[in-house]
Amino acid sequence: MILKQHEINKLDIKIHHLILFYGNNHGAKDEAIIKLTKLDTTYKLTYYEEKQVLENYETFFNEVTSKSLFEEKKVIVIKRSTDKLVKVIEEIEQKDITNTSIIINADNLDKKSKLRAFFEKKKELICIPFYPDNISQLASIASNFFRNIDYSISSSNINLIVSKSNGDRGILKKELEKIESYVQNNKKITEENLLKLINIVENYSITVLIDNCLAKNTKKTINILNENNFSNDDSIMILRTLLNKSKKILYLSNEFKKNKNIDLTISSARPPIFWKDKEIVKQQIKKWTPEKIKNLIYKLNDIELNIKKNINNSVILITDFIIEQSSTN
Repeated sequence: MILKQHEINKLDIKIHHLILFYGNNHGAKDEAIIKLTKLDTTYKLTYYEEKQVLENYETFFNEVTSKSLFEEKKVIVIKRSTDKLVKVIEEIEQKDITNTSIIINADNLDKKSKLRAFFEKKKELICIPFYPDNISQLASIASNFFRNIDYSISSSNINLIVSKSNGDRGILKKELEKIESYVQNNKKITEENLLKLINIVENYSITVLIDNCLAKNTKKTINILNENNFSNDDSIMILRTLLNKSKKILYLSNEFKKNKNIDLTISSARPPIFWKDKEIVKQQIKKWTPEKIKNLIYKLNDIELNIKKNINNSVILITDFIIEQSSTN
């Protein structure tokens, strides 16, 4: 059954146990998920990446179908889903999962999508497309936000913030939260410092993601991916950041191979490594030999070509690649 975005109130997770949200408006999808779970606080919300489900299918299937008198009801969200998930959903549909609701969260799906067709054709399943917010909707959200915190801001600066949101209210709200922290320190927003602030927000999330990936902190890496709605444009930035950091680790791992002293390697690095980054850089050096980091750099060239050929799927491609690199020994 197809519902429109504004008909979300017709959806009840107590009744509807298989739901598809698709589209590039990640913020609106996140809002809908939070709204649904808040209606019944007995539900436990858990996030999975599609890759996790496919690689650990038996474990996932047991979690979905198992029942316990003492266990909370569950809402499972599978992020960045694609047509690869259809067979999994087909099998789950045949089971009694009254204690669990599964929300399939996908990017934009065209009419040929098997996943989309599977949900649209069945009355007992729910399918909701989430289209990008228009400029007027986003500007209204931003204006209401500044009105609520009693802060005066020019229309041109509101338009600048909105322009960075890529039609996604989730991105907009993250920007607004950062700006609120900034103005709480009695700092005035100008166009110049607003641009710097927005760019810092974008680059910080990507830097933390890559640092944890290279340190092979798999759980933290997946959490960062779940907490951020990276765009296709971000995929290129993630790729470049990973390449630059990999080259630095290659140099440091070569030095460590020579001197066998991790502290000496860190202290002799040029440019110097900032004190707060030293521990995670140590983890990275220990996890990557020169041979392994060279191999990663070669793989980055291949993934870059693949992303450029499949730009619409670039977030899925880079996400799978990041998870793979963070989890392999």
